[in-house]
Parts: sequence; C-alpha cells; structure tokens
Amino acid sequence: MSYLPCGVYHQYYQQDHAWWKTKFVWGKMILLFVTIFLLIPQFAGYYLIGVINVIGYTILSAMGVQLLIGYCGQVTLGHSAFLAIGAYTCTLSMLQLNIPYPIAMILGGIVGGLWSVLFGLPSARVKGFYLIMTTMAAQFITVEFFITQYVSQIGGRGVAFSIPPGTVKIGPWVIKSDMDVYYLMAILIILSILVLSNLLRSKIGRAWIAIRDNDIAAETMGVNIVYYKLLAFFVAGFFGGIAGAFWVTSLAAVSPEHFHFGWSLWLVGVILIGGVGSIHGIFFGAMFMTLIPEGLKFLIFILTQNPIFVDLMPFLPLLLEKFLFVKEATFGLAIALFLIFEPNGISYRWWQIKNYFNLWPFSY
Repeated sequence: MSYLPCGVYHQYYQQDHAWWKTKFVWGKMILLFVTIFLLIPQFAGYYLIGVINVIGYTILSAMGVQLLIGYCGQVTLGHSAFLAIGAYTCTLSMLQLNIPYPIAMILGGIVGGLWSVLFGLPSARVKGFYLIMTTMAAQFITVEFFITQYVSQIGGRGVAFSIPPGTVKIGPWVIKSDMDVYYLMAILIILSILVLSNLLRSKIGRAWIAIRDNDIAAETMGVNIVYYKLLAFFVAGFFGGIAGAFWVTSLAAVSPEHFHFGWSLWLVGVILIGGVGSIHGIFFGAMFMTLIPEGLKFLIFILTQNPIFVDLMPFLPLLLEKFLFVKEATFGLAIALFLIFEPNGISYRWWQIKNYFNLWPFSY
C-alpha cells in the first residue's frame, strides 16, 4: 500500500525523503498523469474543461497565498494585486515589445515578485492586523490607482488591453482554445508544485515554518526573519504573477475588473476551506470553491425548469438571475461553517482518511 510493510525501513536519507516511496504510490501517480493528460482531454466536454480551467487558475492564484499564510504566517488580503501586475506585465511585453509569451510570463512573475516585496517591507516591523491593512493597501494602490489610472492608458487603449488572436503562443503552439489552456494549466501547476514542494523541504522552507510558529524563537536561533519574510513575499508574488500571466490566455481583453478585491478574499477562503499549511489544501479548496457554486447554479436551473417547483418557490428565477449574490452568500456561509465545524480544512479530513486505511486494522 502507500505505507511501508512491517520490517521494511529506509537506509538512506534520500529514501526517507523521496516523494513516492512505494510501488503503490508510483502506480497512483502514473494513473493520475494518465487521467490528466489522456482521459480528461478525451472524454471531458467543453463545459467541464472550462470549469477545470477555472479550478486550475484558482490553484495557481492560491499557491502564493498558501505560502504566505500557511507556511510563513504572513497574512495577506491583497494578493489579487500581484496577479494583476503579472497579467499586465505579460500583456504589455507581448503587445508593446513583441516578447514571446513564455518569456513574457516569466517577466510577469518576476515583476509580480518584486512588487510583492515592495509591499512586504512593512512585515519587517509589523504583523497581524497591521500587516493585513498593508496588504489591503497593496490591492487598492495597485489595481484601483496604479493600473486603472496609468498602466491602462498606455497606447491610448482606454481601460482594457485587447489581445488579438494568435498573440499567445509557445513556439509553433498557438494557445487559442480551452483545451490548449487546459494543457498549459496542467503543466504550470505541476511545475509550480515541484518548485514549492522543493522550497518547503529545503533550508528556506524550514525557516519559513519556524517564523510562522514563533518568529521570536526563530530569530533567537539565528534565522534572519526579515530576509526570509521578504523572500516569502517575492516567491508568493512570483506565483501570483505567473497565475495572472496564465489567465491572459482565457481573456479577450485584460481589464482591472478581472483582479478585484473580492478575488483576494476568495483566495484566502480557498486555503481556509482547503486547509492552511497544506499543499493538498490548495487543490481541495479550489475544487470546493469552484464546484459547489457551479453545482448550486445547476440545481437552481434544473428546478426552474419544473413548473411545480417554480410554483412552490417563486423566487427561483430571481435566484438564477442574481446568482452572483447567491455565490457570495454561499462563500460567506461556507467560511463560517468550516471555521466552526472543520477549522483544519478538508486536507485534515483527507489526512485522517488516509491514515485510517494505512493503519488498518489498527486504525484506532
């Protein structure tokens, strides 16, 4: 199974820290890759691919939030600003400088990381409520002021930057359909997880976790907390910039309204529901926050097709028309319920389920 049989043990440090330790885990991962790159593209329809792409974008966006909050203990409520910086840097690089999309995406990540460090500087002196206010300021200064009033006016285009078809391409591969976006999304998520996981297993990751648990004790033990906090902001901003540059592939025009403050709150909700301080939590939270509203919308649509339910609940058509407000209400309710009944998130429940089977028949 996924655990080591009795009497089997590791002899080397490399074996003990391997990602996939048993043949069973290797089999599961091979099946996962086959599902991602063969089965889903073969059998999923256009609607399902679109939903999966939204989940992937949420995962990429929430990765930096999980790093800051879950692993370094730095609260952020303005992460959407760094997504906007990455998206606009990538778009302007392609339209104004004719830079290829892969290089433009990396530039978006670097600029997003540097912009994040700028607003992470106060973390050297403040934390908690004051840091929350600083990151909120990053959102409003970046999107509502800097991008809306200045960046959006470059080239006399008004507010939005339209992206002509064929602009986004990697070599001969033109990313023009939802399926192309899906493949790019899958590759980016795999690469991002590799980078984040390896960082967390290194000296840098251990320093982040030490700062999260007790920054005073970490500093006493010789950890340069200012350096590692700013490094965490840079890496989180880099992930955000990559996510924003990726989302350009799904947009006909890049506009500030795509990076509003509500999306920053949504990303915090993703990791709270999925599980703070867990890479699995990013995936669980993104799926929950995307699939539950989609399922609710589908249910309301089905009920409105039946006159009996419409007679019993005449407000159903209005709910469908004003579903954005229903979605926001569902978001708030989900956060409240998880904080009360499952404060450790879905990933903690998943960990318990895995342990139950791994330890069977001694699961007590």
